Amino acid sequence: MTSPSQTGVVEKTAPGGMESEAPTGLAPRQLMWRRFRRDRTGVISACVVLFFFAVAVLAPVISWLYGKDPYTTYGLDRPELLDPLTGYPMKPNGGIDGEFWFGIEPKLGRDVLTQLVYGIRTSLLIGLAATVLSTLTGIVIGVVAGYTGGRTDYFLGRLIDLLLSFPQQLFFVAFMPVVTALFVSPQKETPTYFRVTALVMVLWLLGWMQLARLLRGQVLSLREREFVEAARVTGASPWRIVRKELLPNLVTPILVQSTLMLPNFVTTEAALSFLGVGVVEPTPDWGRMFAKGANFYEGDITYMFFPGIAMVVFVVAFNLLGDSVRDAMDPKTTR
Repeated sequence: MTSPSQTGVVEKTAPGGMESEAPTGLAPRQLMWRRFRRDRTGVISACVVLFFFAVAVLAPVISWLYGKDPYTTYGLDRPELLDPLTGYPMKPNGGIDGEFWFGIEPKLGRDVLTQLVYGIRTSLLIGLAATVLSTLTGIVIGVVAGYTGGRTDYFLGRLIDLLLSFPQQLFFVAFMPVVTALFVSPQKETPTYFRVTALVMVLWLLGWMQLARLLRGQVLSLREREFVEAARVTGASPWRIVRKELLPNLVTPILVQSTLMLPNFVTTEAALSFLGVGVVEPTPDWGRMFAKGANFYEGDITYMFFPGIAMVVFVVAFNLLGDSVRDAMDPKTTR
């Protein structure tokens, strides 16, 4: 039996005489926020993700407070920092001390901490831009295909299937040199801004299909529901139906898929830089640090340790955050 309490909470008598409380009169966003706050894993993951974004945004401030930058070759300017024969740091653990908190880079002696901070900034900028563009493209194509149906749906559906059949990693590696060669002469050095733009474009063009297919299936189901039919009967325009009736019911898959896209794009960008077709010297980048570390790991594994741990923590935290967001927005989820 149920009875309203004075606090606006409905008390339900559970089996065994135990009473549980369920909130009433709360908006869906409030219910979602309440479920999310109760998920400790989600809250911790959100804090970790926000920390990484704060580091990326405040990279110049961190560099200024720390007193070093990612470009100065401290090891070449101060010969006592590097072994003259091997080029590895003279001090143990990659040169970690009170002056260089994460050590210095072998051969050149650049500061590892500022390289990592600016590398996070570069990778997150590229990944975030590609995620935003891919999400918007997936929403437009998925909703249009699912709502219009007919030939439009058939054409867009086959286009999605065709692009999904491509081996994406291979095409990322193959397309980058082609894109840069179309606009930059081989005799000239490719500007950093152009490499970043090309990376974003390639990730975007081959990254929106899964979201579009997911939303197409959702819209095909929703367009036959009673509330959509009622909106059509009242004379609502297709744009109003999509904006008022369909999109609010697509927020959950959009958010969840976006939280999976971003770490995927970040790791893909790092892989391209690792293979030498992404960001190159002297721009700091996560993937370029891995490429350097692969050359130094036998004599100084410490250089790869910090970017490796940071990448793992970031990807795991974002994936856990995506799961928590999905659970919080699912009305069937109980906490």
